[in-house]
Amino acid sequence: MNSSAKRRKIKKTVKDKDEQLLEELSRRNWIILALLVLLSLLWRSVDVTLGVLSGGLLAIIGYLWLHRSLQLTLSEASQYTARGFKFSYLVRLGALTAALFLLIALAKVHPIALSAGLSVVVINILWITLKRSF
Repeated sequence: MNSSAKRRKIKKTVKDKDEQLLEELSRRNWIILALLVLLSLLWRSVDVTLGVLSGGLLAIIGYLWLHRSLQLTLSEASQYTARGFKFSYLVRLGALTAALFLLIALAKVHPIALSAGLSVVVINILWITLKRSF
């Protein structure tokens, strides 16, 4: 096997591992959200449970939106430039800000529960980091 074929094989292996990691992250986001929602039921408060659920959904949606934007930027650099990524970033930030405002001001969800739900992706990334470190 020549060196070019070896490099292609290594690239394919790395790409497969990256895809597996992203799938694992996505799947675990939903598991962590379900566990946090079940834990929030102990408070017996609709505001707390809705805060955790809505925060988790917002975090997961934001994560998936960022993932999709990065994939477009990296795969089709000529069509989806850095300027397009920056614009998408600002739109995503604005949409998440508006959603948070509506949840706190109008829906009256519990703000601490909302922040607990928003931490779903952070908990997941921390878990992966610790798992790979040890």
